[in-house]
Amino acid sequence: MIIQDSLASIPLFPTGGPGNVDLCEKQVDSRLTAQLNVLGNLLRPTPYARLRMKGMRVFAKLEYFNPVGSIKDRSAYWILKRAAERGQITEGTTIIESSSGNFAMALATFARMIGLRFIPVVDPNISGAYESSLRRICETVVKVEERDDAGGFLKTRLEKVTQLCSAIPESFWTNQYGNTDAMEAHYLLTAGEICKDFDAVDYIFLGVSTAGTLAGVSRRLKERYPNIRVIAVDAMGSVIFGGLPRKRNIPGLGSSISPPLLQYAQVDDVVMVPERETVEACQELLNEQGLFVGGSTGTVFAAIKKYASRIRRATMPTVLFLCADRGTAYIDTVFNTAWTSRLE
Repeated sequence: MIIQDSLASIPLFPTGGPGNVDLCEKQVDSRLTAQLNVLGNLLRPTPYARLRMKGMRVFAKLEYFNPVGSIKDRSAYWILKRAAERGQITEGTTIIESSSGNFAMALATFARMIGLRFIPVVDPNISGAYESSLRRICETVVKVEERDDAGGFLKTRLEKVTQLCSAIPESFWTNQYGNTDAMEAHYLLTAGEICKDFDAVDYIFLGVSTAGTLAGVSRRLKERYPNIRVIAVDAMGSVIFGGLPRKRNIPGLGSSISPPLLQYAQVDDVVMVPERETVEACQELLNEQGLFVGGSTGTVFAAIKKYASRIRRATMPTVLFLCADRGTAYIDTVFNTAWTSRLE
């Protein structure tokens, strides 16, 4: 894994892709940038909940308190803001993105609020609630049905994004998988809040999908807390860390590709979690801790439990993880006994 020395050494210009335009081709839309600056007032610091766990001070940062309801609000907003500041998007731009749910919801909401058109590319694993909401907010929703060679839908979704960007004039692919603005959002916003709120953090467990959160948060916290250990969490069947690909049923974590942003992350260890343990962890968080959370958060909590015996406990360690979203979108899956009974 490539580790950069500082955020300043990372090119903060999007990595490119169909639909992106050179800065010299368009002037900055001052009206759009002003709207986005006002929109930024919606993003407020999110609270923490302390969990009841022996031998550790475990805190969950509740990212579902973001305005649209997930941690993806931060990266969606920041990508739009930075793109507008560079003149890459204007009031005539069509935003296009591949998403399993949360990022699409954030982009759809923010795009509608500032008057931009947004086309999400989704797949059958998206929750019914998210798909229904997107179809009410967006004029066009594209849903792919074919799995890729890794057993997921990501590669198929990205192929569709490429086709749409080639066919639609003035389109812009936000590229949450490779756009360093996503990482910058979490470096400045998510991790910035943690640094203000904690004098010390010994461990942080971070789920991985696009790797934007992992890269941004790990870099900032390594600077602030030199002895912190960053534990990346991935789902069994994901190929991010070289695992064997297989069909995955719970969206939000894992990937059919190793995302480009992973190269910027600073990781000390990796924990892989099967979907059955994700379900059990989601139910435990609800029944024993009072936290109604989504699949990715359950996966991370399951990883903490798996890793607990390896956590140094000479003193009471401070352990932190992020609750990416609420469990509302998972009512028919993770919290449905009939559905979970079919998992391996």
